Amino acid sequence: MIYQSAKDWQNAPQKRVLFYGMSGLGKTFLSNLLRDAGGWFHYSIDYRIGTRYMGELIADNAKAHAMQVPFLRDLLLSDSIYIGSNITFNNLAPVSTYLGKPGDPSRGGLPYAEYTRRQEQFRHAEISALMDTSHFISRAQSLYGYPHFICDTGGSICEWADGDDPNDPLLTELSQHCLLIYLQGSDAHTEALIRRFDRAPKPMAYQPEFLAEAWTQYLAEQNVTADKVDPDSFIRWTYARALAHRKPRYEAMAKWGITLPASEVSDVRSAEDFDALVARALDMRG
Repeated sequence: MIYQSAKDWQNAPQKRVLFYGMSGLGKTFLSNLLRDAGGWFHYSIDYRIGTRYMGELIADNAKAHAMQVPFLRDLLLSDSIYIGSNITFNNLAPVSTYLGKPGDPSRGGLPYAEYTRRQEQFRHAEISALMDTSHFISRAQSLYGYPHFICDTGGSICEWADGDDPNDPLLTELSQHCLLIYLQGSDAHTEALIRRFDRAPKPMAYQPEFLAEAWTQYLAEQNVTADKVDPDSFIRWTYARALAHRKPRYEAMAKWGITLPASEVSDVRSAEDFDALVARALDMRG
């Protein structure tokens, strides 16, 4: 770890952190709080994915749909209109919409082969965006003069990293530049996430092996063919299983840094509160 003790952290002229964990546990909350306090550069992995690595794919998908409408097709072919995604830190919907959901096309589903192709595109994009972290640390300091740095990751980082592998290339690279901070939720948090997702299911990324097994099991349990799957039903069915799959992967990654309980993160009100919370966690880690 780049900070071995509370003293190292408190005396560091440049503080660099990476937040990871399930959605809704405080990654973006802390990132926004620190950025608004001043002196912190906020590097959003999801924003980087949607702009640098998948922006063209997202725009082309929107254009492909527009080409099916004669009125829009004529305007697009004559360069009379422009179609692009309006992705922001607070609106990452273009990325999840592009990922889509597998199943019946009449209900907005994608053919499974196309769905897995997009999943693979996202995997490559997220790994590339994570590996760009050191570049943005340098950029934040040399170009903008920010002394401190936040890497705000998506929930799927654990799908591509193996915390039990001491030579994992992704975690090795990230831990050389940032203090990895796991935001740990409780069983109550997990239940709340499942209830929230059930109300508004949205696309997410899965480890390929997990997805293949879940898809096969769902088809068998529901006695349905791939082209008749209700897309929302499948991702609702998969969500709790995905959280259970991810939890031990997050826990394995925790040894690469420190853990902050989400219940304590929610009490943070300032950059000073955050500094103190990290210092305590480093002291407890020994």
